[in-house]
Amino acid sequence: MRGDDRAGCTTGAGDDGAARAVPRRRAGAGARGVSEVAPLDLRVDREDRLLAADPLLAAINERAGGATGRALAVPQLAAIARLARRLDIGIGRATTIADGEADLDCWIAATPDRGDVTLSVSLLRERPAWRAPVATAVPARVPPPPGADWTWETDADLRIVRIDTAGALLAGVTPADALGQPVTRLFALATSPQGGLPLVDAMAEAADFDAQPASIPATGAPVMLAGHARLDAAGRFAGFAGGTFAAPRASAEAAPAAATPTFNARLERILRGPLGRIVAHADSIHAGADGPLEPHYADYAADISSAGRHLLGLVDDLVDLEAIERADFRIEREAVDLADVARRAAGLLAVRAADAGVTIDRSGLDQPLPAIGEFRRCLQILVNLVGNAVRYSPRGGTVWLTLQREEARAVLIVADQGKGIAVADQARIFEKFERVDVTEPGGSGLGLYIARRLARAMDGDLTVDSAPGMGARFVLSLPLA
Repeated sequence: MRGDDRAGCTTGAGDDGAARAVPRRRAGAGARGVSEVAPLDLRVDREDRLLAADPLLAAINERAGGATGRALAVPQLAAIARLARRLDIGIGRATTIADGEADLDCWIAATPDRGDVTLSVSLLRERPAWRAPVATAVPARVPPPPGADWTWETDADLRIVRIDTAGALLAGVTPADALGQPVTRLFALATSPQGGLPLVDAMAEAADFDAQPASIPATGAPVMLAGHARLDAAGRFAGFAGGTFAAPRASAEAAPAAATPTFNARLERILRGPLGRIVAHADSIHAGADGPLEPHYADYAADISSAGRHLLGLVDDLVDLEAIERADFRIEREAVDLADVARRAAGLLAVRAADAGVTIDRSGLDQPLPAIGEFRRCLQILVNLVGNAVRYSPRGGTVWLTLQREEARAVLIVADQGKGIAVADQARIFEKFERVDVTEPGGSGLGLYIARRLARAMDGDLTVDSAPGMGARFVLSLPLA
């Protein structure tokens, strides 16, 4: 997990006179080893600028060319901070920070907080920096597949080391730009009819491959790839000598068109099933079902589970999106108690609210409020509204759920103490894939779009009343039963 960027270090003489890396330690750490240093904290803002850091981490960042108020210069720390911000969950990662002539093995715990991210770094071990072995032999020249329209070669990491001039131009790049780039810069790989990626399978087996479907990202032109494996003197995989063959455009276009009507039906098998197994296994590992586990790895399993649930939520959004946009989409008409629905939604999000330090006020839900709608869809709308209110409320804030009767309408209001929504953005947030601030942690931009479509399908509506700095009030109205 090391990056190529290396921070500087200070060196000191050991017993044998050799130079070794000496990380700065907390005051009072004395001559303790790195593994004995207490976890160190570092905080960055939403632009990955360093706000504050323990002196040891600040020194490592400075030796990498950074400074307080500037972008974090240690690439491993910056990558983990961005991941935690994007997923909007706490994550833990084992990584290695290169610091001059030393490598520092670390465990990083990242916690997002409304755009900022706090990193807690446990320095586990210091060791001499890794050095790439000197190549002893150049792989033997392997001819590309015969009959190819144009050819290319990769190294063992699937980076382009040679490409035909004409082929590079067909791929939308110059030969100079293509060299050193991953093969996926030139080709968007697609699964074969058997569901695999022949190129990736061949790489794992150090074998030749053929019939790898792909397309040219710059033009969308369909192609077929084939390649011969290149081996080094020790018989290890050293890359491919590949060829590109033109593919009939009609067949490439027919497949997506045929797949579209069955997208929803295939989700269960293609996405939901594997993700469900990932979540279940990660939860089992985190719970220590098979025996005690080192705490860092248990936390890592919890991160996997959280990320899997996030993806499952996106799958649910895509399924709902397809369903509500079909011409035959229908809503069940039944009597629904909005007070009961709101209490259930608040209960489902109670743990998330507690973790965020937010209170959900349910005192206005004592009396029933009968409405006409579909219970499952009403609950879906309320979970989305309350979840958003919790996400955007400050720690110590309150989310209020209140009920009203307005003539022939049953009304449920979800109000928060967040930063509010400008008038110019209030229509846009109900559009597909739209979010006010894409840099903030959040969902896919589908939740409110789906919620309003569902409300209107039940002969109701979903509106917002807000102003910057004044929080937001989302109002769900349905026909009164």
